[in-house]
Amino acid sequence: MGAATPAYRTILATYLKPQRGRFGWLAIALLGGIGLQLLNPQILRYFIDTAIAGGQQQSLLWAAGAFMAIAILQQGLAIATTYFSETIAWRATNTLRLDLARHALGLDLAFHKAHTPGELVERADGDVDALSRFFSQFVLQVVGNGLLVVGVLLMVWREDWRAGVSLSLFALVAFGVLGSLQTLAVGPWGTYRQISAEFYGFVAEHLSGLEDIRANGAVGYVMDRFYKILRRWLAAFHQARFTSTLLWGSTVGLFTVGNAIALAVGAYLWSQAAITIGTVYLLFYYATLLQDPIERIREELEQLQQAQASIQRIQDLLGYQTQVGPGGQGVLPTGALSVELEEVWFGYGEKGARFKVQGAREEGDLETSNTSLKERFVNQTLNPTPETLNQTPYTLQSLTLHLPAGQTLGLLGRTGSGKSTLARLLLRLYDIQRGQICLGGVDIAQVPLRELPHHVGFVTQDVQLFQTSVRNNLTFFNGHIGDRAILQTLEDLGLMPWLEALPAGLDTELGADSGGLSAGQAQLLAFARVFLKDPGLVVLDEASSRLDPLTEQMIERAVDRLLVNRTGIIIAHRLKTVERADQILILEQGQAVEYGDRISLAQNPASRFAHLLQIGTVAGLEIGNGR
Repeated sequence: MGAATPAYRTILATYLKPQRGRFGWLAIALLGGIGLQLLNPQILRYFIDTAIAGGQQQSLLWAAGAFMAIAILQQGLAIATTYFSETIAWRATNTLRLDLARHALGLDLAFHKAHTPGELVERADGDVDALSRFFSQFVLQVVGNGLLVVGVLLMVWREDWRAGVSLSLFALVAFGVLGSLQTLAVGPWGTYRQISAEFYGFVAEHLSGLEDIRANGAVGYVMDRFYKILRRWLAAFHQARFTSTLLWGSTVGLFTVGNAIALAVGAYLWSQAAITIGTVYLLFYYATLLQDPIERIREELEQLQQAQASIQRIQDLLGYQTQVGPGGQGVLPTGALSVELEEVWFGYGEKGARFKVQGAREEGDLETSNTSLKERFVNQTLNPTPETLNQTPYTLQSLTLHLPAGQTLGLLGRTGSGKSTLARLLLRLYDIQRGQICLGGVDIAQVPLRELPHHVGFVTQDVQLFQTSVRNNLTFFNGHIGDRAILQTLEDLGLMPWLEALPAGLDTELGADSGGLSAGQAQLLAFARVFLKDPGLVVLDEASSRLDPLTEQMIERAVDRLLVNRTGIIIAHRLKTVERADQILILEQGQAVEYGDRISLAQNPASRFAHLLQIGTVAGLEIGNGR
C-alpha cells in the first residue's frame, strides 16, 4: 500500500486539481452532514430527558421541530454530496479516458501488434470505470468519516470518561482488524481485471475474424476457448468477492460487539446514577453512529483495493513509450519529393523484444540479478553494433536507393521480402535501427511526426472505412477540404454515379459494411483520399491485386492521374503494375538483389527483371534465385 501511495497522489493531483471548486463544495456538503449527525443525538437526549422529567410541552415541540429540520437539512446535504461527487467522478474519469486514448493512439505499431484492441478498450474503459468512486469520494469519505469517528468519541468522552475509554478501545480494535484485512483482496481483484481484459480482447479479435472462423470450421475451438476464459473469470470473481465478504463479515461482527459494549456501559453508569436515561440512549446512538463511518471507510478501502489493481494497469499502459521519436524542426519541401535510403537496417523482432523486456520488468517476471544482462540487451537493440546486426534477423538489411523527385519506383519481391515494411518506414510507423531515410533531402527523423502524413500518401489493398459520413471518410475529418474539391475528385475517378445513388450524398453514413461499395469502389475511395491530401510522395502497396480486370483498368487510370507531378513507389506482385516505373528494386530476404533503371534492366538479358519479364510473373523470383 505504501508503495502505491505516490501513484494515488499523482492521479488525484492530476485529475482533481482542475475541479477544485466542485471539490470544495463537496467538502462543505460532506463535512456539514457529518456535523449534523453529531448534533441530532443531542436533541434526542434533551427530548427524552425533558419528557421523563415532565417538562413543558412547548419545549418538546421545539426539540421535535429542530430534530426534523436538521434531518431534512442533512438529507439535502446528502443529495448535494452525491451530485458533486458524481460530477467530479464523471469529469475526472472522462479526462483520464481521453488521456489513455490519446496515449494509445500515439504509440507505434510495435505496441499495437502486441496488444489486442479489446485489451486496450478494457483498460481505457473498464479500469477507468473502476476508479470512478476513487476519484469522487475516496479522500473525502475516508477523511470525513474519520473526523466523524473522532467527533463521536469526543462527544462520548464529554459525557463520561468510562464510556469514552470503552468506545475508543472498540474503535481502535475495529480499525486494526479492518486494516489488517483490507490488503487481502488486492491480488484477487488484480487477477479479475486481467482476465477481464483478456476476455474483451478475445471477443474483439474473434468477432473481427468471424468469416474466416466460420468458413474454416473453427467455431467449436473458439467456443471452447471462450468457455475456458469464462470459467477462469468466474473463479477469479468468486475469489475476489470472497475476500471482500470477509471484510463485510468482520465489520458486522465488530458492530454487534460495539453495540453490546455501549449498552453494557450505559446500563452500568445508569445503575450508578452517573447518567440519565437520555444519556444511556445517547451512548447507544453514538455507538450505532460509529457503524456508518467505519462501514464507509471499509467500503472505501475495498474500492481502493479494486482501484489499486486498475491504477497499476493504467500506469502500465501510460508507462509504455513509443519507440518512434517525435521528430525535430525539419520542413519538407512542397511538390514531388525525392527518396533516399542510405544503409537502412530494420527488424520487427528487436522492437518486439524491447516491449517484452519492458513488460516483463513491469510485471516483475525478470530476476533482479539479471538486471545488467537485460540492460545490456536493451542497449544493443537501441544502439546496434555491426556485430549485433549480423547476428539478428532483420527485415531490411543495408538497403540503399536514390529515387529522384517526380520518378516512380517499382518495388518487387516475394511475400515477406520487406516491401510493405519499406512503405511503413517512409511514414515512420516504425523507426529504423540504423541508417538514414531522406525525403526531399530532409532526414525524416527530423521532420515532426504529424507532418509526414501530409506529404506521403499511402494506399493499400485493404481499405479501412469508418462509421461516419462519406465526407469524413474521404477527408479524414479535415474540415479545411471543401465539398467542391471532394466532388471534383470523385468526378475524376468515376465515382459520381455511386455518390448520386446514395440517399444523403456526402452526408451518407458509411461503416464496416462499406455502405454498399464494391472492392473497386472502396479502392477508388482510397485513391480519392490521397488526391485530396495532395502529397509529394505516393506509395501504392498492392493497390489493385484483388480486383477484376475491368475494375483494375479503372484503378490504373486513377494511378496515372495520381502520379502526375508526384514521386511514386509501387509495390506489386504483377509486372504489368510496374510498367510505368522509372526504376526497379527487387528485394529478397530484406536485401536489394537488383536495383536500376527499368528500361536498362529490361534490355539486359542477365538481369533478374528481364528474366521475370520473360516468364511473366513475380513468382519467378524463386526461380531467379537459382540463376
